[in-house]
Amino acid sequence: MTIASALGEATFAGRLTAELAARRHLCAGIDPHAGLLADWSLNDDAAGAERMGRAVVEASAGVAACVKPQIAFFERFGSAGFVALERVLADAREAGLLVVADVKRGDIGTSFAAYADAWLTPGSPLECDAMTVVAYQGFGSLEGAFTHVREHGKGLFVLAATSNPEARDVQRSRREDGRTVAQAMVEDAQAFNASLLAGADEAAVATASKGAGPVGVVLGATLNLADFDIDVTLPVAKPVLPVLAPGFGAQGGRIEDAKAIFGGLGWALLANESRGILAGGEAGLAERIRTRSEALADAL
Repeated sequence: MTIASALGEATFAGRLTAELAARRHLCAGIDPHAGLLADWSLNDDAAGAERMGRAVVEASAGVAACVKPQIAFFERFGSAGFVALERVLADAREAGLLVVADVKRGDIGTSFAAYADAWLTPGSPLECDAMTVVAYQGFGSLEGAFTHVREHGKGLFVLAATSNPEARDVQRSRREDGRTVAQAMVEDAQAFNASLLAGADEAAVATASKGAGPVGVVLGATLNLADFDIDVTLPVAKPVLPVLAPGFGAQGGRIEDAKAIFGGLGWALLANESRGILAGGEAGLAERIRTRSEALADAL
């Protein structure tokens, strides 16, 4: 494996670095649940989900850093939902948009590897640039996806500290090594990214160290991260750790507070908004996405 295969310009990490350098931090969520589809005067079916998804892709191209379809809202329609999703993903690829599949897959061995194959294999009808994953079976359980990171330049976002109150007991609990579960997810992701630089020449390391790594974490925008022993004041790891941050907008997180919440991690922040941009129907969608994207650029 070479650095270029995981961190080169055409990889998830390289393309994300270019988006961040252009001051694009918005991750536009695609969440076609029943209430939002009704708001759009669309039927609660696969066709309605497809219409919403393709409209978000069109409005996000060149404006948002990426789009993030929540897979649950498509798979509830069975095979028709997956056909709709494949069309949304095809539009995104044609538009040159980064796509993060919000699938939150987690398992062990060949089972997890099969999940990763579905969402990260080049040429798969469900191919995306990155996927959200759950590593509560241990960070090493993600090995089936690491192959796609190393060989195909894909990305991962590991759940670390999420906004739902039910998660706090688990994510703040301490492991035998003294770290909180959330803290360990952050540090293990940083260590994996750093490992990609091993053995590279000095010039390649210097270039790669300035950009984003392929493995990031999910951190809620409504949290005090210090409660999880995540210190955002520490020197930024190299490559920079990408952070996917749900919770802005309807969930209460304020874009204006992004820098204070995430500190040095804010350079590689992807701020997710779903309801905040989707509510109100298709009319005005492009303007809402543009406004949120500009607000994030100003805040960070």
